[in-house]
Amino acid sequence: MVRVWFRTGAGAFEGALNDSAIAEAVAERLPITSTVMRWGEEIYFDVPVRMANTHPTRDVNVGDIAYWPDGPCLCMFFGKTPASKANEPRPASDVTIVGHTEASSEALRAVTEGMIITIERATPAAMSTPSRPASAQTRRSR
Repeated sequence: MVRVWFRTGAGAFEGALNDSAIAEAVAERLPITSTVMRWGEEIYFDVPVRMANTHPTRDVNVGDIAYWPDGPCLCMFFGKTPASKANEPRPASDVTIVGHTEASSEALRAVTEGMIITIERATPAAMSTPSRPASAQTRRSR
């Protein structure tokens, strides 16, 4: 498991990537800086990893971090999406769960479309480093 920090203009929050092959491929490329996109109560952003889903699912929970190969993107779920059938989060298509965050829904809701996000390893130095601006990568719509 790799502990990570997500840094945005709205603040920083911690997460963990699991031991899956996709999560390990993401961790090998850290730090990653991208532009936030939103789809209902889901944050997603481009990552430089191209892999097929290893455990495809559309069953996700609040706090799950998932890999969406159609992007390719990382997605974070914190409530309903346009594909939800009730109050549960639901991705647009199959994803592989690659981690989890305990960040509050309020903290994730504060991360808006177009914001720059950086994901980096959670080291003692990274934990004390304030959020910093980063250059945007190409935006993609769902």
